[in-house]
Amino acid sequence: MKLAVPDAFKQQATMHHVNGARGNKMSFANFTTSKIKRGVHVSYPGWGRGFFLENLVLHRIGIDKLETVENEKARFRYSLSDGKNTVDIYAKEKQVTRKHEYSTVNYSGIFSSFEKLEQYDYVFSAVISSDSSRQSQDWELVMTNLYDRKAQHDNNPFTFISQEDKGLATNGQDTIFVKPLSIRNTETSNGKPGRLPIKLMSGYELSTSGGVIGIVDMIDRNVWFYNELDNTEKLHVTAIATALFARKVHDVKW
Repeated sequence: MKLAVPDAFKQQATMHHVNGARGNKMSFANFTTSKIKRGVHVSYPGWGRGFFLENLVLHRIGIDKLETVENEKARFRYSLSDGKNTVDIYAKEKQVTRKHEYSTVNYSGIFSSFEKLEQYDYVFSAVISSDSSRQSQDWELVMTNLYDRKAQHDNNPFTFISQEDKGLATNGQDTIFVKPLSIRNTETSNGKPGRLPIKLMSGYELSTSGGVIGIVDMIDRNVWFYNELDNTEKLHVTAIATALFARKVHDVKW
């Protein structure tokens, strides 16, 4: 499967493969990260609220209802250099998933239980700092993916978690928008076209009010730069790209 990069952008951009993407040190072109220092990555399931009165009714038809809540958190930090300039990246992730589980009381088998997603909150933030004494020059990247069945009046019991988080990076004056890219049409190993049953997360498009300035390919682990970017702009795009690759909670595996 390949991320489809528009031909119009390809003609005005340059692609670089990211060595060590998803690892603890990355490099490509003239950019190099330090070793990524990670905090404790915790993941802990737990029980939510009970349904005592509701279960009194459900038990009469042989059904039990439970609520589960899963929390996951992670932090990491590293520095990024283009050989002349260096920025420091401090990032954290948080994910909360709340589900209702229905199970049969007197039957156990492949169809004896069913989970329904009720709420999903994912927040990723990263501060990109070039000089701690010049706060106005700091950039902050924020990515979110939020779902609330009740608030969205979603009656589909089979709703699943989409990996398509989105967000933006800003220094208070300039803004870079980060949009998820997905693929559905693909090719088999012998070159025949195929179609996936659902869309799969494949990368991110980085843009400003003037248009697309970069693409992060999460499948082949590449970064595309718009050729007109200056060195400072490339450094900011690279900081965003490496931060997206470095995540562990929202880890798109290929």
